[in-house]
Amino acid sequence: MPPLDLTASSVDLTRTICDIPSVSGEEVALADLIDAAIRPQSHLEVYRDGDTIVARTQLGHSQRVVIAGHIDTVPINGNVPTRDVDVDGEAFLWGRGTVDMKAGVAVQLKLAAELSDPRIDITWMWYDHEEVDNDLNGLTRLARTRPDLFRGDFAILGEPSNGAVEGGCNGNMRAIVRTHGVRAHSARAWVGENAIHKAAPVLTRLAEYRPRDVAVDGLVYREGLNAVRIGGGVAGNVIPDLSEVEVNYRFAPSRSAEAAERHVRDVFAGFDVEVVDIAVGARPGLDAPLAQEFVAAVGGEARPKYGWTDVARFSAMGVPAVNYGPGDPHLAHHDDERVPLAQIEDVERGLRAWLTTP
Repeated sequence: MPPLDLTASSVDLTRTICDIPSVSGEEVALADLIDAAIRPQSHLEVYRDGDTIVARTQLGHSQRVVIAGHIDTVPINGNVPTRDVDVDGEAFLWGRGTVDMKAGVAVQLKLAAELSDPRIDITWMWYDHEEVDNDLNGLTRLARTRPDLFRGDFAILGEPSNGAVEGGCNGNMRAIVRTHGVRAHSARAWVGENAIHKAAPVLTRLAEYRPRDVAVDGLVYREGLNAVRIGGGVAGNVIPDLSEVEVNYRFAPSRSAEAAERHVRDVFAGFDVEVVDIAVGARPGLDAPLAQEFVAAVGGEARPKYGWTDVARFSAMGVPAVNYGPGDPHLAHHDDERVPLAQIEDVERGLRAWLTTP
């Protein structure tokens, strides 16, 4: 592959890196190109861990910001290579990764190469395996081996936010609600107990559930409790002895993991509940002085982030963090994924101005 041209526009750079497939677990080709393009930048100290690349300025400033973006995507489904499209008179770049989140990565790469004398020190992070299990996440690995690289006064994740600042994020939990029965031949159903039928009250509770809107540090987060998968059954002529409803709970960042689990168990009191995964959210992080400067510099009002992102990882390490990147999060993972070209340019301008203006 030809080397990445970091003198190209952020739009052209987005197009280039989106056309390099990097589905989770297959990031090495793109990581190699990023490494090769960033390492010659004399103002940056570069460190690589697997397919995660970290580049830092060491200018001796009193403050440091960490700016991060993941280089992997969900699987491709006929939406690579990218192409330019027009939607109602607005120019978009269409294709896998344009929204989540290679447009943000392209902006970060361009600025990392060009900003040799920013007003604050910067740590740039491009990491692998964000779209899969937390244990594989490049930041999980990096936090274990080099926690010092996360040191900062503020962090920005380039996750899609329509070019606006989205503070913090909701927490995320998955739980399995099980019902049990007794197997029997379906011709003699009265001999057994149908576990699937017993799941009806679980679905009723979900249908009747009313999620909360929760104000946290000035932003209102919307919670949600939903069935995302249901299973059960042995064969076409057997009364099932087990049914499982997988439930996803999105909870406000003011809830701890313990409080979130307690709430789910209360909702499904009387049922067998197993929590299989939980990640706490992140408070908005907008009370940090650098965060306030940043919001003022890029304009607009901060909004809440409903989905979980790695801002929670930074928050847990004591670094307030926000999401700021081009692209509509509703189109993340969508087969019609597309990013407005103007948003890529706007995000680049916003970050550049904030990082360079005294």
